Amino acid sequence: MANAAVTAERPAERPSLTLTRRLRARPEKVYAAWTQAEQLMKWFGPPNMKPATLNAELDVRTGGRYRISFTRDDGEYFEAGGSYLEAVPNERLVFTWAWHSTPERESLVTITLKPDSAGTLMIFHHAQFFDETARDNHQRGWSSFFDRLDAFVA
Repeated sequence: MANAAVTAERPAERPSLTLTRRLRARPEKVYAAWTQAEQLMKWFGPPNMKPATLNAELDVRTGGRYRISFTRDDGEYFEAGGSYLEAVPNERLVFTWAWHSTPERESLVTITLKPDSAGTLMIFHHAQFFDETARDNHQRGWSSFFDRLDAFVA
């Protein structure tokens, strides 16, 4: 019985996803697309977003915060935000991510940019999802966003 007090349960591993994209632009251009609000607003968002409803406020520095919002065609409002934990120009961006509707479900995004011949290899890692459904929904969303990102930076 004495051993029972020492055993601690490890928390279950939370779902994550990694998406890798080769983009047709240098890392500087891709980094700017993620870190300059006026650029982010030209590619970010789902295909069913109402035109001109995307808004982004970015304070890209360690400890800085961001907020991104948009409205879908059906009128539903979405807002996500968080804090930047790391910002290494043209190389790496790390930030927390949470939807305004579920602020307790904070997850973590790490974007790594590597020069790749004439373009950039973007490794996008989104970790600590609440559950597999959240991961799968984000995977679909990010994939469609990255199609728009690639077209924007090309």
